Amino acid sequence: MSAQSTPVSPTAMPLHTRMLIGFLVGAGAGIAANVFAADAGWLNALIGYVTDPVGQLFLRLLFMLVIPLVFSALVLGVVEIGDPRALGRIGGKTLVWILVVTACAVSIGLVAVNVLKPGQGLPPEVGQQLLAEASERAGEIAARREGISGIAILLNIVPRNPVAAAANGDLIAVMFFALMFGIAATVVRSEGTRSFVGTVQGVYDICLKLIGWVIQLAPYAVAALLFSITAKLGFDVLVQLARYVGTVVLALAIHFFIVFPLLLRAFGGMSPLAFFRGAEPALLTAFSTSSSSATLPTTLAVTEERLGVPRRVARFVCTLGATANMNGTALFEGVTVLFLAQFFGVELTLLQQVMILALCILGAVGAAGVPGGSLPVIAMILAMFGIPPEGIGLILGVDRFLDMCRTVVNVGGDMVGSVVIARSEARAEELQEVA
Repeated sequence: MSAQSTPVSPTAMPLHTRMLIGFLVGAGAGIAANVFAADAGWLNALIGYVTDPVGQLFLRLLFMLVIPLVFSALVLGVVEIGDPRALGRIGGKTLVWILVVTACAVSIGLVAVNVLKPGQGLPPEVGQQLLAEASERAGEIAARREGISGIAILLNIVPRNPVAAAANGDLIAVMFFALMFGIAATVVRSEGTRSFVGTVQGVYDICLKLIGWVIQLAPYAVAALLFSITAKLGFDVLVQLARYVGTVVLALAIHFFIVFPLLLRAFGGMSPLAFFRGAEPALLTAFSTSSSSATLPTTLAVTEERLGVPRRVARFVCTLGATANMNGTALFEGVTVLFLAQFFGVELTLLQQVMILALCILGAVGAAGVPGGSLPVIAMILAMFGIPPEGIGLILGVDRFLDMCRTVVNVGGDMVGSVVIARSEARAEELQEVA
């Protein structure tokens, strides 16, 4: 996802490098333990008393932050978008663009996972063993999920008690409540609501700082979680991981090189080749920094000067898009959830996959703009559907590369949206002049 890099001293090793080292150490040690000491008593003790608790601590810290993070981020996101009537045509068109294109991105990801099935391939008994050894929380949620009808799931989107929904980890109900709160805050323009929004901004800033601290533990959590999994499964888990990376990159490429050019040609009136040539500086900056926020100045300059988008459109669409228009992040979250469901042998119905699509669309807006900021959202979605959140340890070691790729899609989506909305605005103004 787009992320603002955490400041480090010039001599400090970058976080993504330490995470890669943790990935290699954990996976290598786990495979060695699986080959040479698979049935040893000390290995079970090491997993049960050291590596599993370290991984669980990391996951608990993520779960601790997910509710305040998602609530504050969604409220602020809606407030920034504002009432479409007050914002005028540009605001409404930007909102529609974000929802439609993000839904398209997640759909591509879900189709790719269902067709390629990167998480399948482990023997069924191994998947059942992993599920049996997963956290009690995931098992409880899986049991609670069974027997609930589709109508009940839809009704449960609206919480009877938002505090109880938050306590039970009912993420979609919390998101609905946050969206309603944000809409009301844009309508009620009083001194009290302005103070409330300022307080929510403070909560969001605190969550970002806490996630920044928690994510510093990721290298150790990666090593611990990967050791636990590879010690049980051996080399097979790395094969599954390579298939997962290939699926994510393929889905991002389809969205970037097929969907975006079609939208540019059909609605933006611009040659895709001309767009890619003009957008190249911003796309390269996005790939190298993995940050939509850090890329924003370059994005604005490129959109205005090289793509010919009027300043008022570019400033609004690109600035809002840097925090809300996360096509690549939403796609990544959807692929990750379904990959881990396949990996652990958790069957998901079509309705549940549609719910995951909706959660990823909202979760991409509610994900924090810091390294690993989407992890709390992914962890909560996994737990909601009975998928062991420990599986996050599988993807952390390759997340830096995927972060670079999906940030390119995020920034590209902002610029494509600016071109499309600018052309739509030009047509609207021409019609007004004729009238």
